[in-house]
Amino acid sequence: MSLYNWLNERIALESMTKFAKKKQVPVFYGTVWYYLGGVSLFLFIIQVVTGILLILYYQPGATTAFESVKFIVSKVEFGWLMREVHSWSANLFILFIFLHMFTVYFAKAYRKPRELTWYSGIFLLALAMFFGFSGYLLPWNELAFFATKVGSDIAGAIPVVGDFLLRLLRAGDEVSGATLTRFYGIHVAILPAVFTVLLGIHLALVQSQGMSVPPEQEHLAEDKRKYMPFFPNFALRDLLFWLIILNVIALLAVFFPWELGTKADPLASAPAGIRPEWYFMFMFQTLKLIPAHVLFIEGELFGILMFAMGGIIWFLVPVLDKKANQNIRSKLWKWIGIMLVIYIIVMTVWGYMV
Repeated sequence: MSLYNWLNERIALESMTKFAKKKQVPVFYGTVWYYLGGVSLFLFIIQVVTGILLILYYQPGATTAFESVKFIVSKVEFGWLMREVHSWSANLFILFIFLHMFTVYFAKAYRKPRELTWYSGIFLLALAMFFGFSGYLLPWNELAFFATKVGSDIAGAIPVVGDFLLRLLRAGDEVSGATLTRFYGIHVAILPAVFTVLLGIHLALVQSQGMSVPPEQEHLAEDKRKYMPFFPNFALRDLLFWLIILNVIALLAVFFPWELGTKADPLASAPAGIRPEWYFMFMFQTLKLIPAHVLFIEGELFGILMFAMGGIIWFLVPVLDKKANQNIRSKLWKWIGIMLVIYIIVMTVWGYMV
């Protein structure tokens, strides 16, 4: 108790405890979806911890990266486990952010006054996907090398700024050791710093605004609504989900390990079946299906423009969905969300089947 008093005098633990006990979580049919945000946060923490441990042995560079990863998985005690946990948690991290985004969308939780929470969440998803893209190259194996080449080529097709983006990403005209060094710096320094700041803003917005409920729940009288205390009730349930996810990651790491493959050779021809990571697959497969020219526009450029327009519309949903701010569900936006989910799933599965 003396330690508690000592800390309370310095960092106001008592006020934090009162806030945690005062905070309430709505209890209704969709309460289970509230845990997705907490799971995403937990997976980010795993990424940071395992990433720091891997950095202790990883050596960026065209002549050292592959060998250092091979050393980690074969010589460092539990190094293989840290790499597997880092890789699997990275994929689950992006998956749960996607799930969290769509549950927020279908619950209309982007309504006033939560527009900034939605905007910050979309930026966090974009950063998470860039985390995956930049980290994919670090093992410097054959698959990562050519997948990065394809991905950066797509960035280079963007009008006006394409050439600049291509050289910025590759640190030159081609994917090389300089590209690897640049991706390493982005992956371990720039992205974590930006992501942490934006995540802090996102969490602060969630705490200040409270947890949203669907429009039909907000019409209920206050005495008919059900709540549970955030602490300890919701917090303990959140912790249980974290432990389940940790066990799932451990099982995936043991039974479905990621292969290191062969070292990248920039002079070799691209092997057959080069694909991006699963969270880019729906875009990759769409670009493959677009004809060489659409009217007077190159097919690849047309696809990029369509994705850019779609991303802007998705980002501006809080502004465009007028009915949501009147606590009314819009069938149009509901079906747009459903069709988007179906489209992403179908194109992703199709991309892996062909």
